Amino acid sequence: MPDVSTSLLLDHFVTALRTGVRPVAVWAHGSLAGGDYQEGRSDLDLIAVLDGPVTQDLRSRLRRLHRNLRATHPLAARLHCGYLDRERLTDADLAHPAWAHERLLDRPVTPVTRRELHAFGRVFQGPGPVDLLPPVDPAELRDFLVRDQRDYWRPAVDRAELWRRDIWVDLGLLTHARAAVALREGRLITKGEALTVLAGAGAPAEVLADIRERRYGEAESRESRGEGADGVRKDGADGAWLGRRAALTRDFLAPAIDALVAAYR
Repeated sequence: MPDVSTSLLLDHFVTALRTGVRPVAVWAHGSLAGGDYQEGRSDLDLIAVLDGPVTQDLRSRLRRLHRNLRATHPLAARLHCGYLDRERLTDADLAHPAWAHERLLDRPVTPVTRRELHAFGRVFQGPGPVDLLPPVDPAELRDFLVRDQRDYWRPAVDRAELWRRDIWVDLGLLTHARAAVALREGRLITKGEALTVLAGAGAPAEVLADIRERRYGEAESRESRGEGADGVRKDGADGAWLGRRAALTRDFLAPAIDALVAAYR
């Protein structure tokens, strides 16, 4: 269950939506719904279904709503919400307005998100996802996962400068493991489960320990993190570790993505 601060934020947000937007339904997906949520570390991924399109006036109101929320709830910076027109839920390629990374943009609701909503979506208001949202065809999910690995993540691996950042290391590895399991077994796994999958696939142990500690705060042995007895990384300065971590991640991901794509193209 979410901690107190998260519950207060969600209550405030859903109440603000009911007052200012009057959604048909409000759902959660991602770690918040799947049982892997870590307060202050995980994003809060939400969907609001509206009884009509998002007009320019409504866009302005949504911006104010989210900015006001950010001013009173520090965790609101991690709250993302897509706004879907009830009459256009069947168009999987349609870009919907979404608040993410503290701005309003337009993007589709991916087959992965739709599958999550059907599998374990959490309902805050109104009918559940299975009552409103069409199911995801297995071939559609497979094609999306392969395309995402091939066209987005594989070219990104060749851009060395990206992989000095935590978010690229974390999402690159975890997204790959989750895609691999979904393609092989047809099921969705959490980020925590993805770390176990990555360990079994031979991903670099010290990189996995780094992700685990930042996401879950679990204490790993100093040896597994590449640290000496004083807790200082054996690489020396943080910059050296970031460069090494980037190289280890890219060296693992490049052939792993190539093999996965080749198996399912």
